[in-house]
Amino acid sequence: MRKTLRFTGGILLAAAFVISSLWGLTRLLVPKYRGQVVEGAFIGEYYEEDSPHDVVFLGDCEVYENISPTALWREYGITSYIRGSAQQLIPQSYFLLKDTLRYEKPKAVVLSVAAMQQIGQVNETYNRMTLDGMRWSMEKARAIQETKLPGEHFLEYVFPLLRFHSRWSSLEPADLDWLSPQERTTHNGYYMRADIRPAGEFPAERRRPDYRFEEKGYEYLDRIRETCEEENIRLILFKAPSLYPAWHEEWNRQIEEYAAAHDLLYINALEAMEEIGIDFSEDTYDGGLHMNVYGAEKLSRWLGPILADTCGLLDHRTEEAFRAVWEEKETYYESMKQEQEEEFRRLGYLSQFADPDGQGETP
Repeated sequence: MRKTLRFTGGILLAAAFVISSLWGLTRLLVPKYRGQVVEGAFIGEYYEEDSPHDVVFLGDCEVYENISPTALWREYGITSYIRGSAQQLIPQSYFLLKDTLRYEKPKAVVLSVAAMQQIGQVNETYNRMTLDGMRWSMEKARAIQETKLPGEHFLEYVFPLLRFHSRWSSLEPADLDWLSPQERTTHNGYYMRADIRPAGEFPAERRRPDYRFEEKGYEYLDRIRETCEEENIRLILFKAPSLYPAWHEEWNRQIEEYAAAHDLLYINALEAMEEIGIDFSEDTYDGGLHMNVYGAEKLSRWLGPILADTCGLLDHRTEEAFRAVWEEKETYYESMKQEQEEEFRRLGYLSQFADPDGQGETP
């Protein structure tokens, strides 16, 4: 009996060693997409949350670089999270919505509609940034099947070593750092940039032969809408105030028609830039493609009352449970903002600061 127990124990220890070794190798060899390009961390950070959210944003950089959940909380007591990722496709937004509903049911979902212009993925890296961060579930499996590129294989997502086993030659010291827990990259999904690079001129947009959105886009937009209706969640369509790439009037009209047909609110912040107070000489860090933190805070202060009134959201700032969580988030947010301002000023990338209170520039 003792020999049997020792034998069984030995097998279990060996199995545990093999599994832990494979896990470590996977963590080491799989690309992190978290170096100078940090978007690889975004999707996975959602699962660290332990406080519910009234609003969940879905989409690509149009949400995660342009909206500040911390500003929404600070100004209006709105709790929110951005489940955003680089080049996030409308089908991926749908599966992320379904995945989110496994953990919570928000009162509102704000969907970036910019992705309607492109249904198919163009690069495996973008897929990995979205799909690798999702926890395993039927929703992740379906997302992989529906959005993987022709050259990608489902099993390579299940067992990433099949795809990246030969990456030894390109390992860097930073890869070892990711074997240990890392500090959060985002602020409830928001990617902060405090530097300022004013907008300049953009390349001329080529005329397209057809501006109609593809049927697959509408199919998944319908799925998102129907899921929200089933769950009694208010769906809001959103277009960020970015100058480039262009948001053509033909695309805008199709979203307006879809929203009218299904009684949805469509917020086109691109048409409200003057009202919001966006100044692309100081509110962008990359020449007008995305907001910096000052622009994101302006947009969030403008967006907050619309969300609160449309969705009947409560101000949670008087509730102790929420206040304790968000005070910690605010501290981290302001600390990173100050660190970035000091760093970008030292490097000469920050020649002026936008003042959140509209009282003029700070020196």
